Amino acid sequence: MVNLRLHNVKMNKIHRLVVALACVAGTWNVGQAQEAGIKTNLLYDATTTLNLGVEIGMGRKMTLDISGNYNPWRFGDYRLKHGLIQPELRYWTCEKFNGHFFGLHGFYGRYNVGGLPFNSNMRHSRYQGYLYGGGFSYGYQWILSDHWNLEATLGLGYAHLRDKKYPCANCGEVIKKSHHNYVGPTKAAISIIYIIK
Repeated sequence: MVNLRLHNVKMNKIHRLVVALACVAGTWNVGQAQEAGIKTNLLYDATTTLNLGVEIGMGRKMTLDISGNYNPWRFGDYRLKHGLIQPELRYWTCEKFNGHFFGLHGFYGRYNVGGLPFNSNMRHSRYQGYLYGGGFSYGYQWILSDHWNLEATLGLGYAHLRDKKYPCANCGEVIKKSHHNYVGPTKAAISIIYIIK
């Protein structure tokens, strides 16, 4: 009787394992059939910001886009160091990787910026801190060939920034700690995409 119970327990465990493996294999096959894209944002490229994005199909009208940006450079007193990660869930009005889409994005980043010519405050001060937030976006993708697309995206949303202010781009004495709330553009991209089918 005890041996029969142990046998049944072992068979139940094996059955569950087989079912779990079948589900994983089924999911893997579905995932393999989906398209994906590797992209770079030409606007970030123009500011010497290294960036790479991956967009993965999640069904006929849904994709998940994840981009990362990093700018380690410093040019004299001009400093625009930052890192940012930005995931976005997209809904396509027709089919994925083609035409209009609407997105919901979030982001998190760290920055160390100063000596910038935008205004007197940015020219003579440096800010170091982090930001996070999210927003909504709209975009469009044009099919250029079997494997190449072009995309334009604009997003609006909210960001919360926390930073320390320094008296100049190269100085190390903190003169102010603050936090800011921002509402406005949170995403802008003109991207070239390589589609993997």
